[in-house]
Amino acid sequence: MGTRFQSFLLVFFLSCLVLISTASCERNGDGTIRIGLKKRKLDRGNRLASQLFLKNRGGSWFPKDHFRLNDANADMVPLKNYLDAQYYGDITIGTPPQKFTVIFDTGSSNLWIPSTKCYLSVACYFHSKYKASQSSTYKKNGKPASIRYGTGAIAGYFSYDDVKVGDLVVKEQEFIEATSEPGITFLLAKFDGILGLGFKEISVGNSTPVWYNMVEKGLVKEPIFSFWLNRNPKDPEGGEIVFGGLDPKHFKGEHTYVPVTHKGYWQFDMGDLQIAGKPTGYCAKGCSAIADSGTSLLTGPSTVITMINHAIGAQGIVSRECKAVVDQYGKTMLNSLLAQEDPKKVCSQIGVCAFDGTDSVSMGIQSVVDDGASGLLNQAMCSACQMAAVWMESELTQNQTQERILAYAAELCDHIPTQNQQSAVDCEKVSSMPIVSFTIGGRTFDLSPQDYIFKIGEGVETQCTSGFTAMDIPPPRGPLWILGDIFMGPYHTVFDYGKARVGFAKAA
Repeated sequence: MGTRFQSFLLVFFLSCLVLISTASCERNGDGTIRIGLKKRKLDRGNRLASQLFLKNRGGSWFPKDHFRLNDANADMVPLKNYLDAQYYGDITIGTPPQKFTVIFDTGSSNLWIPSTKCYLSVACYFHSKYKASQSSTYKKNGKPASIRYGTGAIAGYFSYDDVKVGDLVVKEQEFIEATSEPGITFLLAKFDGILGLGFKEISVGNSTPVWYNMVEKGLVKEPIFSFWLNRNPKDPEGGEIVFGGLDPKHFKGEHTYVPVTHKGYWQFDMGDLQIAGKPTGYCAKGCSAIADSGTSLLTGPSTVITMINHAIGAQGIVSRECKAVVDQYGKTMLNSLLAQEDPKKVCSQIGVCAFDGTDSVSMGIQSVVDDGASGLLNQAMCSACQMAAVWMESELTQNQTQERILAYAAELCDHIPTQNQQSAVDCEKVSSMPIVSFTIGGRTFDLSPQDYIFKIGEGVETQCTSGFTAMDIPPPRGPLWILGDIFMGPYHTVFDYGKARVGFAKAA
């Protein structure tokens, strides 16, 4: 959740903590609650702060806002939008209710909020803290708990109390009182805690998630929830999460549903990826993906993210090893590929890799730690070779000449992204950038430059960054794509717990 940043920017970030949106609450006749939200115009200070959250898993967050339902058994929670990088909403815990702002995160399963017993973490002093002694419905648990996210960790202990989400009250809900929140990410966050909406299989302490209790206690009519994220930067409304239903006004056409293939995250199978209508071939035989409201960006394997960054002109880190591989072994690799050799085995056959390609790209730093610098260099060469083999195979399917293929691979070397970091792009070229398409359930889902480019600031001070970032997750869990808010913004997303499936439709 969030990205790394230099400590000297802390003073700017602290000044941004006061820029929290205000809201008014209105109860509608159909039993739903509508909250009007305001958000502050971006300036230099909060532009810097926003960069903290433009990252990957654990990255920024959530949905935002609200809508009217005719079904009294469906409940919606308004969501606030912070710079299109965090979406968050309000809940209460205890009796009388204590209010907290949380991220509704489909990539985790626990509910946690700061405790009044959090003494040594600076972050706790900038957020609302749960006061067990002031709640008549509090019940002691005391079991220790800790959760590690992409950019930080929390620790504390479990407690029980009544949790109210919208108009739904979940009695005796188990949650974590956080007594430690290390890391700048939590200090600068606009939210107090996280409400996980993933499966119980990834719940720390085998705790029953809030959503499970909503379903099991009959608080919702249908065992589904849905997200609408408002990506219009000029619209004060952030979006909306609906528990027990979906609002037809928030999507167009029909949803395309795909089954959950592995419970834990909301994981499903994905088909090939296209750049400007051109198949990459990387996922032609299938890839795995998860829909993650707790990640602001869209992450994928370095190999394909590099191809995307090249196509949109993103400036990554130049890899000397990558260019060395293309220069020294490019023609040999091409000959092997022309002989119908498996791209995953080409690099081991020419002696660049010590294994046969069954490991994922860039997975092996831990395996060469004891080998010193030479081991790391060999691993970097191997990873570069594996990526280049995929690029060359992709170009061969397009009947390109060998000269063009080698030149293209060398160009891609200049766009290899740093793991979990963003790449800068030219704001003046956004309108000419290509459509990037994902195949899900046999349907093509397009992302336009307006969908995948973050614009921060105005006029000559505008900064633009790619919404695509690299994350190489090794087998058996990976390779894995994480479709965060970059994807869930243009596509209304339904999480169907009852039928174990995920659905996507064009957002209205």
